[in-house]
Order: sequence, then C-alpha cells, then structure tokens
Amino acid sequence: MTMPAAIEAVRAAFIGLTAGEFELPPRQAFSGSRSLVMAAHHRPTASTAVKVISIEAERDPVITGTVVYSHPDGQFVADAVPLTTLRTGAVVGVATDLLADEDASHLALLGAGAQAADQVRAVHAVRPLKKLVVFNRDAKKAEALLESLKDELPDTVMDLAPDAEEAVSGADVVCCATASTAPLFTCDALKERVHVNAIGSYRPVMRELPEDLLATAGVVVVDQVEAALSEAGEIIQAVNSGVLRLESLVELGAALGNPPLREGRTVFKSVGVAVQDWAVARLLA
Repeated sequence: MTMPAAIEAVRAAFIGLTAGEFELPPRQAFSGSRSLVMAAHHRPTASTAVKVISIEAERDPVITGTVVYSHPDGQFVADAVPLTTLRTGAVVGVATDLLADEDASHLALLGAGAQAADQVRAVHAVRPLKKLVVFNRDAKKAEALLESLKDELPDTVMDLAPDAEEAVSGADVVCCATASTAPLFTCDALKERVHVNAIGSYRPVMRELPEDLLATAGVVVVDQVEAALSEAGEIIQAVNSGVLRLESLVELGAALGNPPLREGRTVFKSVGVAVQDWAVARLLA
C-alpha cells in the first residue's frame, strides 16, 4: 500500500467519524497502558477492526500485536506493527496537508524509532521535502534512519541535529515521535509560522510539547477530544492548568469539514483512534 492511499483512506474515515458512521468505544488500557485494546465498527459496511497490542519500551520492536478486520464476507488478520506505523503516519499526513503552508518543505523529526520513517513518508506525500533534519538521543539510530530513506528521498537534503532545539529551528513542519515525559523543545525555538505534529505520548505522564505552544497556537487539533483528555499528557496538563481552553480543541474530522486558518503556530496531537486501523485494514483486506 502506498502512503498517499493510506492518507486518503484515513482522511475519509475521520470525515465519516464526524458524520456518525462509526461506533467507537474508548480504548481499553491495561497494566499501565502496556497492553491496549481498541475497536471501531463502521455501520454502513457492517465491518469492524479490533487491534490488540503490547508495548514494552525496552523491547525491539517496542510494539507487538494483531489487527483483525471483520466484514460480512470474512475477515483479514494483520501484524499490528507495520499497520500501526502506516496509519499513524497517514493521520499526520492528513493533518499536515490541512494545517501546514502549501510551500512547506523543511521537516524536523524528533525521534528515530519505529514510527519515524512513516512520519517522514507521510509529510513528504503532502508537502514534498527539500530538507529533513533529525534528532534522536541515540545518534546512530538517526543516522540509520536517514540512510534507509536516501533512495526514497533523493532530492532531499538530510542532516542530523545535535539537539531538539537546533532541529526545530527553521523547520516548516515538526514531527514528534518519542516516548518523552518532558517537553522536547521550547516554544521560542520554533518559527512564528510552523505546523507541529505530536504522536508520541499516549499516557497522562507523557509529554512532547511545551505548554506555552499549546497556549499560544492558532489552533490545536486532536484526533478525538475524549481520547486526548484521557491519554495525551500535554493536552491534559494544559487544560487542567487553564492555559488551553477545552472548548478550543478541534477534532480532526470537524477541521476537515471546516478548515481552520493557517496562521501562526498550528498543532496536531494524536493518541491514535481505531478508525485509523479500520481505514488501513479495509484497504489491505
């Protein structure tokens, strides 16, 4: 499957979610979110996707699991790891296409783990990249990532950054894909006009984004408000401290139907919802 096809499938799924086409129960988390179960049922097609994953930070791969896509004519079973990286990249592609400037071409990527390559592919699919800068605490992993992408991005200048602040300075788009529990950079390190995606945090104790970015952003888009308020540490803290008004959060499906202005700094925070798994599994089935 190509990344553009996945992006279009995920875009349509979020529009369908806003239109009420899905039954989407809250994600079930066990053992401190080390085991997750998520499901989505699509009423128009009577199809259902269920994903069960295990997350161990010290393991390689960090995520293991299975996705089952069931429909009236049968079922499809997939390895959750590539499907998860693909659907997570795809939703970032949807958000970047919605919120980044049309001429954005400089991506800063923080994190070089399993999600990283598909984050780059997704942004490149909607905003062809002239420059890619990567920072990872283990520089060897960042070097390996860039080496693996060279053939896919032959016209993109690639570089490593010594730290996150240096990485994001000058970037038109920033992607955060880490397991950080503290903000990765300061708001002052960003350009005045930049789009930031954050997909790493999925527990209340995790944070990738500085609070003042959320407080001053022109728009903060989330995949689903209920999910963000349960799992996205930076969103939870910013709302609880009063710097981010709950009513100012915009769900991705709604934003696709009524696009916000591309002004100042824009943010997309995703914890991942099962309609993404459904969308990609349906294409694969």
